[in-house]
Amino acid sequence: MFLGIDLGTSACKLLLIDAKGKVLASVSKTYPVNYFNQNWAEQNPEDWWKGVKEGIEDIMKGVDRSQLRSISFSGQMHGLVILDKENNVIRPAILWCDQRTQKECDYLNKDIGTHKMLNWTGNIALTGFTAPKLFWVKNNEPENFKKINKVLLPKDYIAFKLSGEFSSDVSDASGTVYFDVKKRKYSSEMIELIGLKSDSFPKVYESYEAVGKILPELASEMNLPSSVLIVAGAGDQAAGAVGTGAVEEGIISVALGTSGVVFAPNDAFTLDKKHALHSFAHANGQWHQMGVILSAASCLKWWVEDVNGTKDYDLLLSEAEKVPAGSERLFFVPYLIGERTPHNDPNAKGCFIGLNVSHKRGNMTRAVLEGVAFALRDTLELLKESGISAKEIIISGGGSKGKIWNQIVADVFSSNVKTLVSNEGPAYGAALLAAVGAGEFSSVKEACSSCVNYSENFTPDSAKVVDYNRYYEVYRSLYDTLKSTFAKISAL
Repeated sequence: MFLGIDLGTSACKLLLIDAKGKVLASVSKTYPVNYFNQNWAEQNPEDWWKGVKEGIEDIMKGVDRSQLRSISFSGQMHGLVILDKENNVIRPAILWCDQRTQKECDYLNKDIGTHKMLNWTGNIALTGFTAPKLFWVKNNEPENFKKINKVLLPKDYIAFKLSGEFSSDVSDASGTVYFDVKKRKYSSEMIELIGLKSDSFPKVYESYEAVGKILPELASEMNLPSSVLIVAGAGDQAAGAVGTGAVEEGIISVALGTSGVVFAPNDAFTLDKKHALHSFAHANGQWHQMGVILSAASCLKWWVEDVNGTKDYDLLLSEAEKVPAGSERLFFVPYLIGERTPHNDPNAKGCFIGLNVSHKRGNMTRAVLEGVAFALRDTLELLKESGISAKEIIISGGGSKGKIWNQIVADVFSSNVKTLVSNEGPAYGAALLAAVGAGEFSSVKEACSSCVNYSENFTPDSAKVVDYNRYYEVYRSLYDTLKSTFAKISAL
């Protein structure tokens, strides 16, 4: 048996699978997030550890614990966990969604310069990334900065608590902006700039490599074999891609969750000249490029539950199905909380454009679905400019449960779209990485081909492809038209 632990922002999900990839059990444990100062977000790492320990105890009930061979991880990326010389947490973890570091990002991208940042790391600094958080602590909490002995990412803190080893993996480390993605090692220039010693950062492994074994005292406490391997794991998007089978070039993963992700595996390191995509190491030993929109399925939730005051998704989606492609010239811009790819603009706003008296609720619902698909296509177009083709789209996440949305994505992308039999997300990818680390499979690719299965296939409608190409050209012009207005609204 193999255990995958997905350390999410609001909960950790644990998933137990057998050697054939069959899901045996799953458990979730929630924990709080502290949001304050409008856009700051922190968590107590001990809450993660408490949830993981309780989750392991619950998920192992009723199974033969002696058969557990390995544990691996998926984790919320970019979070900053700092430990002192006694391995105590110095301050609450600063999370991926925390936006306090704009000043630090400006220093890195403007004063140090994007040219150096790209040469040193392969990416520019964004407010969510880890290095700007370290600079923020250095600038605003110098006493805490002086105490730093180890710098960890969220899932790596759990790996440490289980194994006693300080470790990370190449995919998660890629989102720190102190890691040279192309060379798959830390950037000495960035570590010197931060002002810490190189041994303050954990050893980096490939995602499928074992970093050690479970601590003897924990094995005894949890009644688990002392031989259980702790496998490095991956950042949530790379682990999610493993869980969908997106581990070969040309196989594109679209995660239609609260946020939206378009994830493209690459055989070689590729840099986006426009700096709009993330170029990271993949969990399969290679690389990937990725674009993120901040609001995806959350747009539909906002429209159905908050605006229409109902949870009858089927009713609203059935109304949308009766509306022709293009929603009769109605557009929805899905920037409800700003946007990352491709605009990197926290001031961007959501809006309906083109409303007239003939439009009904079904038009607006379909426009929401199409607007999210158009926003995701922005990333696809950037990938094409980098020379990456989309032979096949694998769609996952809560939004993929609606057939109409899957078909819209197929038509907007002009590509075949496949859905998953088991939509367990990053936790399933983490469990597969655990299996590879234990030697059950020779590679991540073999694990995916053996265990990941697909259900429905959505083929693009050629007539709708033509229509959506016309509508997309209008959609992509809207941001430039409205950018100054967004800024004025934010300044009010």
